[in-house]
Amino acid sequence: MIGANGARGEAVVTLDGAPRRLCLTLGALAEIETGLGVEGLAAVAERMKALSARDLMVVLAALLRGGGENAPDVAAVDPRQAAQAVARAFAAVAA
Repeated sequence: MIGANGARGEAVVTLDGAPRRLCLTLGALAEIETGLGVEGLAAVAERMKALSARDLMVVLAALLRGGGENAPDVAAVDPRQAAQAVARAFAAVAA
């Protein structure tokens, strides 16, 4: 069983029936900025209000890498699960 380190802002979610750890690390945040073509937290927050499917894949993959995965394959993840996972990861940081 995968556990989440709340002090680190980790979230554990189930994607395609398997538990996966997500974490918004500084590296993940930089990857998200680059992948979304924006700069700064305010721009990321604004862009997160209306993500395309491609954007959602970029964000989810970055969060999974932040959680310790090397090469996460997110293309087959259900879009609803992906959106819920991203929301939980960002909520974990705010907690």
